Amino acid sequence: MATSDNAFGGLVPLGKVPNAAGNLLRRVLGMAIEGYGALPPAKESAANQLRKHQDAEAAIDSLINLHVTMAGAQGFVTNIGGVLTTLVAMPANIAGVAVLQARLVATIAHLRGYDIDDPRVRTAVAMCLVGDDLEKSLGEAGLPSSPLVVATAPVFDSGLDQKISDRVAADLLARITGKRVVVAMTKRVPVLGGGVGAAFDGWDTLTVARYAKSQLVDRRRRS
Repeated sequence: MATSDNAFGGLVPLGKVPNAAGNLLRRVLGMAIEGYGALPPAKESAANQLRKHQDAEAAIDSLINLHVTMAGAQGFVTNIGGVLTTLVAMPANIAGVAVLQARLVATIAHLRGYDIDDPRVRTAVAMCLVGDDLEKSLGEAGLPSSPLVVATAPVFDSGLDQKISDRVAADLLARITGKRVVVAMTKRVPVLGGGVGAAFDGWDTLTVARYAKSQLVDRRRRS
């Protein structure tokens, strides 16, 4: 079970810490959007690709290819995730993939006209990380299940945001760790282990990107 540091330095289950899951998710989003170490801010990366391609959709496709490649680079991903393991007992590789995927979705949102500094949009970005399971997961809890609806809500509801964040964070962790059981089993076969892990991270990142593109429709102003 995932855990979080308490005030006394011990580790307790995330489910036992009020708002722990949602707070972890916001930590991931902050690092992904604002940048960390060798990873530039999402806006900067988006702007660089837009200057290069002179077209938002072409820039998005380029960013997807870039992040899929980075997700497959296990050492790089682990390095990104390392800082999160000081806060949560979460494997660095898993944390790193979450940061990369959140950053990729944020660049897509930014290039399509969303304000990624807006807490509503950040929640929508996080929702995209769950992918196709989102509607079932949040719908069963009586929560909004459309990233677009949350991103474009008239006002920010902190209480609703907390509920969505907690649920999304728990589902995201379960999805990534659950799928990794299959990958972990391949570690018994030395030749396959690293390659399967890299392939899984790359494919999973591509799947998240495709879902984000389908949900976060273009809202840029047209001349």
